[in-house]
Amino acid sequence: MADANVTKKALADSMKKLMKEKSFDKISVIDICEGCGMNRKSFYYHFKDKYDLVNWIFYTDFIASVSNRKFRTVWDLLTATVEMFDRDRDFYKCALEIRGQNSFREYFFDSTLPIFELFLTDDGTMSEDDRRISIHYMSAAFLTIISWWLIEGKDQTPEEFVSSLKRLIRSMASVPD
Repeated sequence: MADANVTKKALADSMKKLMKEKSFDKISVIDICEGCGMNRKSFYYHFKDKYDLVNWIFYTDFIASVSNRKFRTVWDLLTATVEMFDRDRDFYKCALEIRGQNSFREYFFDSTLPIFELFLTDDGTMSEDDRRISIHYMSAAFLTIISWWLIEGKDQTPEEFVSSLKRLIRSMASVPD
């Protein structure tokens, strides 16, 4: 299993390097393999396609970023996520620009749903439909705003960015009907 992780990591490093040089659409599996001295067979043994590789990179980055930390609040978890995106900003900017089926945007959206479920504690005042809509709304909004923050080159630190989100969400909660 250790060899598999070494191979996956080499392919991931090659993909990250290539995504700094050219758009995702212009990167082929052959390019990825040549970047780390492997063959296509090795690539396809580990990944379905280059979309799968990008999603695996996020998954391993995210797990590494949060697995050994204890978070006092959901805001701390969001801050850790934003810090992870900031550490590898060029890669995630490119990844968030990928559109279509199996794209990183879809994968990231689906990955944030459980995080936003934590925001909405079930106190019995919200119907299940309203709760589901709220969770999807928050995930979609987070995807949009983090994309804006990364792609537009916003000069806020991850902590400042999450603080702005916190103020925005709290102010929206107090908007009258």
